[in-house]
Amino acid sequence: MSIREVEQAAAAVLPRPVWDFVSGGSGAELTLAANRTALDRVRLVPRALRDVSACSTASTLLGREVSMPVATAPIGYHQLVHPEGELAAARAAKDAGVPFTVGTLSSFPLEQVAEVGATTWFQLYWLRDRALSYELVRRAEDAGCSALVLTVDVPWMGRRLRDVRNGFSLPPEVRAANFTVDPASEAHRAVPGASALASHTSTAFAPSLSWADVQELRSRTKLPLIVKGILDPEDAVRAAECGADAVVVSNHGGRQLDGAIPAVDALEAVCAAIDGRVEVLVDSGFRSGVDVLKALALGASGVLVGRPLLWGLAAGGEAGAREVLGLLAEELRDALGLAGCANVSEASRLRTGRGPLPLDRATKHDEGIPR
Repeated sequence: MSIREVEQAAAAVLPRPVWDFVSGGSGAELTLAANRTALDRVRLVPRALRDVSACSTASTLLGREVSMPVATAPIGYHQLVHPEGELAAARAAKDAGVPFTVGTLSSFPLEQVAEVGATTWFQLYWLRDRALSYELVRRAEDAGCSALVLTVDVPWMGRRLRDVRNGFSLPPEVRAANFTVDPASEAHRAVPGASALASHTSTAFAPSLSWADVQELRSRTKLPLIVKGILDPEDAVRAAECGADAVVVSNHGGRQLDGAIPAVDALEAVCAAIDGRVEVLVDSGFRSGVDVLKALALGASGVLVGRPLLWGLAAGGEAGAREVLGLLAEELRDALGLAGCANVSEASRLRTGRGPLPLDRATKHDEGIPR
């Protein structure tokens, strides 16, 4: 009936270390909790006496038609939660009519994921091996991916204490399938009191990524370029100046800088600074169709949804992932109509406000989830 219930179902079946890896954040998880708090405080002002008898969630993202203004967010290693991993999730996205973002650290090769037939975006982590980064871009182009998502907020992985306490590492059957020589092999070496995945990313990812690299990447590919991990309006403007086609306002779901501003609180300023020059997407904490409507009202073109898709995959495989996307579509249509919007474009004209935190949200973000 809700994404919350899917989350509970996933928590009941996933091993504790995997659950913590998927659902945890960095540091004291202040930003992780703040993402949800900020969304809960956004209030919509519905319009009355509007004809919503033909209410539609259809929209476009990067010039392509989508069933709703939603895409899946890039998340690595889907096989941690289900054997069919990214393949099952991509099939669910195809059926739902939304783009699927396959990551650099996908547990199936990007070509195999693209063959599913969904509108596929490829997410790129900037690697120390620059030639390998460009090789991944070429492969994404050859595989028919329709956009490139450059993640810019991970010079190294944030200090995720749940993973550290669990001594989290990848099981042998899960690997970074986009590489002939698996650069994530270090991520399989369990060390008590350390995150093997953090060790891996510190050696594989390039903390030197700069605007010059974004410009160089723009010159090397004709794919639409999405810059993901933007919170400051000045960075959004710089991304547009470097040739980006879209930015994603994101704090990496609370998994990088703990204490960073909630993405939804950064959204309006970014949209104002961009002033329509490129599309503005947003992620980090979105869990319902009402959340999507809030993002649209605040100026976003669409929302990337991450953890809920993995929860659905964990709880019910491909059918579970499809159920999550179906719930979002149903909830969004309901929210649009009740707000007096016959379509997605009308949502951008809704007024918003900020209210107090509901009492049932004034507790730790994952209270009540079974362990």
